[in-house]
Amino acid sequence: MKTKTKTTLKKISPKKTASKRLGLKGATTPKVQEPTHKNLDIYGAKVLPWSRALKQLGSKASGTYWLATTSPDGRPHVAGTGALWIDGKIYFVSGARTRKSRNLAANPSCVFSVSRPGIDLVLEGTAIRVVDRPTLLRLAKRYAAQGWPASVSGTAITAKYSAPSAGPAPWNLYVLRPSTVFGVSTAKPPGATRWRFDRTR
Repeated sequence: MKTKTKTTLKKISPKKTASKRLGLKGATTPKVQEPTHKNLDIYGAKVLPWSRALKQLGSKASGTYWLATTSPDGRPHVAGTGALWIDGKIYFVSGARTRKSRNLAANPSCVFSVSRPGIDLVLEGTAIRVVDRPTLLRLAKRYAAQGWPASVSGTAITAKYSAPSAGPAPWNLYVLRPSTVFGVSTAKPPGATRWRFDRTR
């Protein structure tokens, strides 16, 4: 008499199978990084959630981004820019001969401020010039979708027109990944919070 042997089939998820096939031991889906925070409110309000700032940064509401840079002699300089918030970063353009671009060439540390519905934000970081063509094309397309007929020319952005303060075309594309963000609520619920991001991200 033969004894039947019960075979147990172990279910393997597609993600684990792919990880094993590619040699990615212990590979997991990357998690969205949350910043550390500090409550700056002095009237008893709770910490503002980063999701509130993120929602407004990603909204289509109009609002001018103001870029603050520092001249080589230490003087501050502030100028409005047509910036875009994409994937946790600020992209903006500036003519090579403008004061802000010359300041960034000497000292890339800078600060953006913007007033969004219900919250004012200040974003600190380092601006880096973008020269890779895929990113230039992607950002030109995003600008064009918003009504500015931007296109790529070499390693810069060009168009038939821009703001007078941008200088003559072509314009360099920059990206800033915030290291520190300050938020002050201008609507209920109130509050003031500082968020800091891991500089290695």
